Amino acid sequence: MISRERYWTAEDVRALPDDGNRYECIDGLLLVTPSPAVPHQRAFRCLFTALGGYVEAQRCGELMSAPADVEIVPGTVVQPDIFVFLTKSGAELQRWSDISALILAVEILSPGTAKVDRGVKRRFYQRAGVHEYWIVDLDARLIERWTPGNEHPEILHETLRWAPAGATEVLEIDLPSFFAKVLGA
Repeated sequence: MISRERYWTAEDVRALPDDGNRYECIDGLLLVTPSPAVPHQRAFRCLFTALGGYVEAQRCGELMSAPADVEIVPGTVVQPDIFVFLTKSGAELQRWSDISALILAVEILSPGTAKVDRGVKRRFYQRAGVHEYWIVDLDARLIERWTPGNEHPEILHETLRWAPAGATEVLEIDLPSFFAKVLGA
């Protein structure tokens, strides 16, 4: 859901109650996301596990997940389902404001989030210079890969390959196996 009742700031979002929803603001819009369903969480777990070992072994950033008040552009707050980042000083993360760049942002679509994830968030991540933005579409069994400047995503059905700057090996995820594990078929 998008709230257009007023212009929202990062401070406004941080002042909202902890009620189980995720709150984000981009360009003054308040984005409200309810708790995710089981397939979403299963997809999250599988991707987070695959990325975790890889990011650690390759030392190509740090892996985290929502809830997290990521403010890579002043005045905005985003909470990607999964994200890999670098800090301003290269030191270990102490505060969310220490994040200087997102290497990867991942959103797993839910029925209520598809329009925002493909629209407002995608444009924001591209504009903010996020190296890669993945949209995981469980219904279509595919991943859309967006990079800054792309007008259209790369649509991945078979294999997801990822090699961020500094990595010496490529992460490969077999997508038919991934979706079968997530969706049970």
